[in-house]
Amino acid sequence: MTLRGVILASVTTVLVGCGTTSRYFDRRPETALRMDARDQGVVLRYGTGPDSCDAYGARDVWVYDANGTFIMHYDGAGPSGWISVRARSADLLHWTIDGPVLTLGKDGEEDSKSASYGTTATDGKEWHMFYLGTQFTSPPPDRVPSLPYLTLKARSKSPLGPWEKQPGVVAFRPSSGTYYSHTASPGQIIQHDGEYLQFFSAAVMNVNGLIRRSLGIARTRNLDSSWTLSADPIVPLDEQIENAALYFEKATDTWFLFTNHVGWYEGEEEYTDAIWVYWSKDITKWNPADKAVVLDRRNCSWSKRVIGLPSVVRFGDRLALFYDGLEEKGHGHTRRDVGLAWLRLPLRVPWKNR
Repeated sequence: MTLRGVILASVTTVLVGCGTTSRYFDRRPETALRMDARDQGVVLRYGTGPDSCDAYGARDVWVYDANGTFIMHYDGAGPSGWISVRARSADLLHWTIDGPVLTLGKDGEEDSKSASYGTTATDGKEWHMFYLGTQFTSPPPDRVPSLPYLTLKARSKSPLGPWEKQPGVVAFRPSSGTYYSHTASPGQIIQHDGEYLQFFSAAVMNVNGLIRRSLGIARTRNLDSSWTLSADPIVPLDEQIENAALYFEKATDTWFLFTNHVGWYEGEEEYTDAIWVYWSKDITKWNPADKAVVLDRRNCSWSKRVIGLPSVVRFGDRLALFYDGLEEKGHGHTRRDVGLAWLRLPLRVPWKNR
């Protein structure tokens, strides 16, 4: 079998065999297309932050360019819980860890057990952070956050903080009877046609405890107000994806949405096993068939099972793809490190089998 199109040095597009047998225990959707990233490996190890802020793990990364300084927010699993931690870099390879940028809320507050995964946006006057809060976790020492996941708000005059929590600003919340009944947690924010679009994570849990996941679009014109949520997810819940990182390729007028796929293998629990990418000419409309694998156990050099939440940022003629993984055996939620992989620009849509 041959593929048409340009095969770039750091982005190999491969079409693998299309059989009818799914690798997944419940036969959830998958894809035969690949847009392989070139893995750099681990760039930030857990347990290296100040005051034991990430003693049990570093994961769930958000990276952004703030006037030439790259800032990373990641979930530091520390003695009191998972809290958003900041690191800084000039080259994306070497990181200085500053420590937590948020604190846990008081007992009874919506972020009393976790104040983590914080995405950012600016309106030109202030910086706004939307972060994940929950009142529920597993027992110590791991303290893994559990559903429901909420979207909470903070603001700052600077991308470096300090961040002031805004408990009075309710962006959106889970709602029973919807595709976001158990999770409505933050995602990347894009300015589009005079409004802000936030690609939030959505999930539904059935009576048997099985979870279905996708992404929704929230809209607002004011980052300090409530958001209007789309009536349907961007792709069906059976896609089993969560968390969004978007990149617009000017060369082809195409949006690329990187997201975490959750796999379920026989004899195991569910875990994040790959980063997928979807593409569309219209940021508000996505076809579940237009997707490819970017990073999984096949092309990751160090984490052979777990491939966690993606974040992307442009660096010269390459797109940096951050993720978390687990160097040891298993698929646990702690003891994770932060990895980096690369995609050569401009991004090209993989060719489908015709």
